[in-house]
Amino acid sequence: MSALDLLLVALGGAVGAPLRFVAAHHLDRALPWGTLLVNVLGSTLLGAFAALALGGSAYALLATGFCGGLTTWSSFAVQTHRIGGVRGTAYAVGTLVLSLLGCVVAFAVLAR
Repeated sequence: MSALDLLLVALGGAVGAPLRFVAAHHLDRALPWGTLLVNVLGSTLLGAFAALALGGSAYALLATGFCGGLTTWSSFAVQTHRIGGVRGTAYAVGTLVLSLLGCVVAFAVLAR
């Protein structure tokens, strides 16, 4: 790990995190649709980056930085708890299934 890698992670996160904030601000209502969107999008992109075998600086910037800043496990956990009950369980399962599906499909399509 180099100083450049740390800078690239920070730069990617500086783009991804505000996008997550904007998505949540505009889409989170009765259900946290913005959080769902960024988690599915980030997982899909990560699957694509894995299929493309990004490494080094590109991985630091795009995968760790951008996708890491864009996605959120902690907000997902808190929001699922706040929703509670059957709706919270459905939201959690839906988020996990769609995120994993996005990752797997992106990888499968691009790894050919």
